[in-house]
Amino acid sequence: MLQQTPATRVIPHLEAWLDRWPTPETLAEASPADVLKQWSNLGYPRRALWLREAAIEIRDRFGGEVPHDVEQLLQLSGIGDYTARAVAVFAYHQRHPVVDTNTRRVLARAVHGRSQPGAPSRRDLLDMDAQLPDDPEQAFGVNAATMELGATVCLAGNPLCDRCPIHTECRWYLLGRPDTGDVRPRQARYKGSDREARGAILQTLRQHPEGGLAQPQVLADWPDRAQRRRAIASLIADGLVVADHDQVRLPD
Repeated sequence: MLQQTPATRVIPHLEAWLDRWPTPETLAEASPADVLKQWSNLGYPRRALWLREAAIEIRDRFGGEVPHDVEQLLQLSGIGDYTARAVAVFAYHQRHPVVDTNTRRVLARAVHGRSQPGAPSRRDLLDMDAQLPDDPEQAFGVNAATMELGATVCLAGNPLCDRCPIHTECRWYLLGRPDTGDVRPRQARYKGSDREARGAILQTLRQHPEGGLAQPQVLADWPDRAQRRRAIASLIADGLVVADHDQVRLPD
């Protein structure tokens, strides 16, 4: 849920999710429609189906226990470098580098003297690994603290360097906080985008409990009909929506 989504948005959804499905086994029994409805407006809803698929894999391949090993975690649906290492570190207190957007910004400034990080790469894991103590418990703390530092102090737009506990060791600060440019890829605008249309279609189907809707009834008042058709087609291609003749619905 935290992939590309702030923790403040995730927390209430996480609590409701775990109340309903407290174990991988219980989530594995849920239908795709149920998990898409519970996902609500979190965005990137394909993550909900991946999470259910991962729960099925955990039940069937790992006896219902989330794997401890990073390589095994990476085999689960929807799990990449960040999530696999985050689970191993924060759930099982192993020593691995965990790198999110906030961590990357701290590393760019404190280690490399850049005002903003570049595009994500495997180099980020090597950079963070070099900062970690050998002791797994201490490494756990450094991973968590670096994330928190980036989220609350080493901000993207207006860093609070006077409050930073490492500013006397930060290379960027010692260089005078130079503007070294920002080459990070920009996310496309949401308003008016296909993503907005896709989200609106899913919301309509989540609120329609009695089966599907005829395609012309789905977002019938959407101003861009071509975009509406394109959004429905892409949701079908992604497995988030099922087409039955002239109707569309959430997957069973």
